[in-house]
Amino acid sequence: MSNDSTTGAAKAVKSRYAEVQGAARFPVKLPIHFKSQAGESDAETENISANGLLFHHDVDMPVGSKMEFTISLPADVVGAEEDVKVQCIGRVARVSQDGERRGVGVVIDEYRFEHR
Repeated sequence: MSNDSTTGAAKAVKSRYAEVQGAARFPVKLPIHFKSQAGESDAETENISANGLLFHHDVDMPVGSKMEFTISLPADVVGAEEDVKVQCIGRVARVSQDGERRGVGVVIDEYRFEHR
């Protein structure tokens, strides 16, 4: 008898990843601050979509690991007096290696705008 729950879970991950991949990506470089099991650090987005983002980092971040991060939207871009912070909770959907650069693709599961 096969383990259908494992197969179902794998299909759910692939389905969610396909959904993220299907969203329009914008090559926007925004500062992010994140916390994960690998620690706390700063990075810059490579691209961003409605469902997630890609950034580069030199620390190993396992696929499926949870992370919290804050995206800073520049005041002049969003028409505000101060930068707008978006608090997000997500998980690592993929990791790719290109020479020294490690790309980390993150799915955004929850987000909220920080109120001042």
